[in-house]
Amino acid sequence: SEDAKPIKARLGKPCEDSDDDKPLSSRITPKKVGTLGSQPYDSKERKPVASKVQKNCSSTTDKGKTSFVISTKRPLDKANISEKSSAKRPKVSDSSTSIKNMQVSAKKEPKEEDDDDFIPISQRIKKPTSDNKSPVTKQKVTKVGPSSIKKKIKKGQKASQFSKYSKSTTVPPSSNDGQKKWTSLVHNGVIFPPPYKPHGVKMLYSGKPVTLSPEQEEVATMYAVMKDTDYVQKQTFRNNFWNDWHKLLGKNHIIQKLDACDFSPIYDWYQNEKEKKKQMSTEEKKALKEDKLKEEEKYMWAVVDGVKEKVGNFRVEPPGLFRGRGEHPKSGKLKRRIRPSDVTINIGKDAPIPECPIPGESWKEVRHDNTVTWLAFWNDPINQREFKYVFLAPSSSLKGQSDKEKYEKARMLKDYIGNIRAAYTRDFTSKDGTKRQIAVATYLIDKLALRAGNEKDDDEADTVGCCTLKVENVKAIAPNSLEFNFLGKDSIRYENTVEVEIPVYKAIIQFQIGKRGCDDLFDRLDTSKLNAHLKELMPGLTAKVFRTYNASITLDNILNKETKEGDLSEKVVVYQHANKEVAIICNHQRTISKTHSAQMSRLLEKIGNLQSILKELKTDLDRAKKGRPPLKDADGKQKRNLTPEALERKIAQTTVKIEKMELDMRTKEDLKTVALGTSKINYLDPRITVAWCKRHEVPIEKIFNKSLLAKFAWAMDVDPDFRF
Repeated sequence: SEDAKPIKARLGKPCEDSDDDKPLSSRITPKKVGTLGSQPYDSKERKPVASKVQKNCSSTTDKGKTSFVISTKRPLDKANISEKSSAKRPKVSDSSTSIKNMQVSAKKEPKEEDDDDFIPISQRIKKPTSDNKSPVTKQKVTKVGPSSIKKKIKKGQKASQFSKYSKSTTVPPSSNDGQKKWTSLVHNGVIFPPPYKPHGVKMLYSGKPVTLSPEQEEVATMYAVMKDTDYVQKQTFRNNFWNDWHKLLGKNHIIQKLDACDFSPIYDWYQNEKEKKKQMSTEEKKALKEDKLKEEEKYMWAVVDGVKEKVGNFRVEPPGLFRGRGEHPKSGKLKRRIRPSDVTINIGKDAPIPECPIPGESWKEVRHDNTVTWLAFWNDPINQREFKYVFLAPSSSLKGQSDKEKYEKARMLKDYIGNIRAAYTRDFTSKDGTKRQIAVATYLIDKLALRAGNEKDDDEADTVGCCTLKVENVKAIAPNSLEFNFLGKDSIRYENTVEVEIPVYKAIIQFQIGKRGCDDLFDRLDTSKLNAHLKELMPGLTAKVFRTYNASITLDNILNKETKEGDLSEKVVVYQHANKEVAIICNHQRTISKTHSAQMSRLLEKIGNLQSILKELKTDLDRAKKGRPPLKDADGKQKRNLTPEALERKIAQTTVKIEKMELDMRTKEDLKTVALGTSKINYLDPRITVAWCKRHEVPIEKIFNKSLLAKFAWAMDVDPDFRF
């Protein structure tokens, strides 16, 4: 079954020491399974109520949407966290060079979109099937010690990117703090996908072949190659595709309904081309790869203040059919081709303007804004209110500085959190309705690590955050529980029942009085008002900082509490468990891999074979101790005569192999519905991980892949004693 099985989150005991710098949701007293315990509210102590996660953390399907029960309980370390760290502060400007001096054999992090169904066929044919990454020279892994990592990436090796194309964001191009980010900036713009090359294969309509124009054929091919996916089974996807394609076909076209269309000839052609690509010789693949690198080389680099820096996502995404996550209302719509006239370039005043790569066309605009770090942007073709940006690579000094500042701000919250919690606790019963809504919203963001939420168009996915919760998303359950059920970011369903402080419970009921289910729960509040209030409590504080703070301090506490001296694989499992707890808190989940069952079956088979071997070895040992020869093997051949000592060594080795495989199985099953990568990239201070690796002699490559090592080069020299 592909349905997600329950994820059991381990719950730790609350810290006995001062807990002002701990996540709000972690200070809890467990009561019973399936409920969240609470202590009576005491306005004098101003302590947030204790909560306990439902142990039945299950992932189920609801009308095609993923649902997830969120753990709010975090195991804590009883040791006090020092207010100030003695960690070294390496210069971020060194990051771009230091990463070049590291050699690693790292695991590949799965991409969010690693298939190419949405890429034009002509482009896919050109793209070699071999991995674009240069091979990494394998060396003996050196454990991370107190000194900085001294591995080197093979010269000329490209670090893998987090995403081939830029993601959409609602952050406007002018959004900045007004501070100067660079003095000089030179780059070559962006590279556009190649023009579509018609294949001429005719689809069938009511059983008869139909001739299409190149533009019509391109969109038909986008749909045809997705024949085996779940998307084409969804009515919303089919309807949106038909509406956009029908406009290209025109009112008088012979094709008048999608159900009568047969895209099989195009699909068969596509499969045949894929097979041809697989059959290419190594030399042909290498030549194609070299041609592609040669074409892209000049776009890969920018010069910032005289320093050559790598550009992250310089490719413009080709046209395709929008997929979206969950039940996105725009799923299936045509993502039109982006042209130079859509793209705004940002470059230094004295720098040469990048040449437009498409003859006869020109850029939409050229800016010289040194208060922003983007190199180019354009409006998202599906949602014009969103933007796609080209930035420097994660390993660049500018990105490294930005990351470091983000995590330092989250650490700063540790010094303010006690007063902030006391302030919003007092305002739970304020006579000012706006103050009361701000207090309750801040409490929920702090307690449950909810996103703040933003306004959106009516035709966007029906997703919400804390400030945009509807009355129907929160159900009050006596005496003081709240049941949350809503679609969060990327249409991931959030389901959680939590006991809250009595004043919060009463306030929520009051906010719901006289409103319909679709009305705003916090009708006097939006994200901008909330963030403006938070900035009064701490410089630069926004709702998002709570999420980073809670994620990072949870990782730090669990690692410090649960790591024991012992086997390396056991330490890695401890890290994965801590990472999983953060992913659950942040509602980061994934669908179960289609290969999960097969992987588990293979592991079971291997374990079974090893157990049979172990049984034979024990029999041979008993016979050897009695001076008798071993029994014949399964093929009837006589086995070698081994000494009891040699047999005992083999038994020990086989037992270790079995234990390791069983550990792998448990880990795979435990993490099958949890996405660990997102929190690692965006929410966990990398210095926590690096310091932990140094303290416990865990090779950093066991935790960070090449992309993360490049992104977090600035964190590699952190002191082993660093604590968040």
